[in-house]
Amino acid sequence: MADIALDVCMLEPPEPMTRIFDALAQLADDDRLAVLIEREPHPLYAALARQHYRHSIMARADRRFDLLIWRSR
Repeated sequence: MADIALDVCMLEPPEPMTRIFDALAQLADDDRLAVLIEREPHPLYAALARQHYRHSIMARADRRFDLLIWRSR
């Protein structure tokens, strides 16, 4: 299992979602995608669930978010 890092800060919508799904398509089954993002991506959550991904998100002191995404089993 590996965590693959992706920083989508400073990108305008919809580029963060596009890059996240591009990265997810490249993940091995046991890998996780660790995303640094500037805002909580509420529209992303339903799309992740539809494609059988789970996630957790944590707010950082610098007002950004750490989003971890992995494939549901």
